[in-house]
Amino acid sequence: MVRSLIRCGDFPRWPVRRPVFSRVRSVLVAAVLVGGSVLAAPGATVPRAAADPAGEYPDLAPVPPMGWNDWSYYTCGVTEQDVLANAAALVRTGLAAKGYRTVTTDDCWMAPQRDAHGDLTADPAKFPHGMAWLGRQLHGMGLRFGIYEDAGTKTCEGFPGSMDHYAQDAALFARWGVDYVKLDGCNVPTAAGRTKEQTYRSVYQRMSDALMATGRPMVFSVSAPAYFQYDGDAVWHQVIGWSGQVGNLWREGRDIALGSFPADKKWASITYNYAYNAALAGLQRPGRWNDPDFLLAGDSGLTTDEMNSQMCLWAVMAAPLISSTDLTALSPAALGVLGNRAVIAVDQDPLGVQGRVVDQGQDYAVLVKPLVHGARAVALFNPGSTPREITTTVTKAGLPAGSYEVRDLLTGHRSRTSGVISATVAPHATALLRVGG
Repeated sequence: MVRSLIRCGDFPRWPVRRPVFSRVRSVLVAAVLVGGSVLAAPGATVPRAAADPAGEYPDLAPVPPMGWNDWSYYTCGVTEQDVLANAAALVRTGLAAKGYRTVTTDDCWMAPQRDAHGDLTADPAKFPHGMAWLGRQLHGMGLRFGIYEDAGTKTCEGFPGSMDHYAQDAALFARWGVDYVKLDGCNVPTAAGRTKEQTYRSVYQRMSDALMATGRPMVFSVSAPAYFQYDGDAVWHQVIGWSGQVGNLWREGRDIALGSFPADKKWASITYNYAYNAALAGLQRPGRWNDPDFLLAGDSGLTTDEMNSQMCLWAVMAAPLISSTDLTALSPAALGVLGNRAVIAVDQDPLGVQGRVVDQGQDYAVLVKPLVHGARAVALFNPGSTPREITTTVTKAGLPAGSYEVRDLLTGHRSRTSGVISATVAPHATALLRVGG
């Protein structure tokens, strides 16, 4: 294990919604191989017995999920019209055809209170037709329907949480045709006689069991690890470990910066989340995904190089590709970043391997991701403020000595090498190369 030269404390602190952390730790860099395939089709059913015999959640996301979530751009201002407009944009722009198919409504979709039967209900002003109707509209577009809840007494924004209602809420989501559940971890009171970690494990296990009991396949996104990022590596890694048993993917740490933030805060947020996610490759496994949060391509202020860097780094790390911007007003550059088929293919590669950092310094990093048929994806990342030549070799990329084709996945340029892999990389840019295969 190599200690990262990028430390969490090197980045400015910005206001965050969830969770709020009180101290800073250094980021460690690790690596491991993992794997994957395709999501279940919308509307499909899966028996309770589809779960692993040991009780693990069924493998509903064999490749990293892709889609859109409203939170970063719209926060609590989101409406039914916003969700449907962005869903339509996914289809119109061709992004849905490239894999961005899960549309998730995040916090603030609910009414402030449950109804007389104890059921969650949609905010009648924001979502006048209700959530079942919204799900039908999304399914009619060929998309998947995702929804947000919280494992605690309230959501992060103060709406009804699922505590003491796990089975009821899971059954309701199934009736509504939900395909993807994101369960946050705000407002989870520590149970008497239990530690914080034991409490979180219990409540997430209860929702996991409840979702499986419905018989409907709902991809389960677990947010528990984000609430342990600064509780020490041992407990943080332990929480990530059981998150991979109760769900399909997990948020490990701090939220990505909101779309309304200044460009420098967004860039600092991207590099921060990259650093902590790169440290956790050893905790990922086939079909169970580390999630460093949303893609910001399209947000005002980020340069094309910065948008490409996030997309390329997330792809090499086999992270979920979930946009959280206004897709109805994407620039051609932002659409090109999100829709780059060659980069998407790296993320969705059937081996499902999270790339590892093989070399890095103060202003550069080299990550390598094995691909099917023996190829390698090599990311040359320059987080610094000046252009830099970044160099590695085919042997560091894990390839035997020989001559290999090198294809730049951003420009399409092809060359050959028998040893050195190198590129001059602009500030805040990433060169993503496919070597061999």
